[in-house]
Amino acid sequence: MPYVFVSTQIRLENGETTVGDELSDPVLMKAIGALPVIQLGNNFKEYRTPDVPRVVLNKLELHGYQVVCMSGIGQTCVWTLHKPLADDKDVTKLDDSSQICNDLVTKET
Repeated sequence: MPYVFVSTQIRLENGETTVGDELSDPVLMKAIGALPVIQLGNNFKEYRTPDVPRVVLNKLELHGYQVVCMSGIGQTCVWTLHKPLADDKDVTKLDDSSQICNDLVTKET
């Protein structure tokens, strides 16, 4: 799975970070300390960790993931991370997508 979404509520910037859905890699989720939970009112699981987003992002970097884009949506901060596939020799694709994201954020502000 080459993509991971990390999110947190702005009011929770000191902890509890959502790092995946029920289809996320359970080995990766365990490695970063995330557990599956079902929030009251939802009928699906999501993985959460008590760590702050910075710690989660650092852990994911150790597993080969790179931040592609970050955005704020209402009271939620979301980071998109990508891990190049082992046979993917063209890393410039990732750099190009990061630049596109940065360009979009710049246009919105």
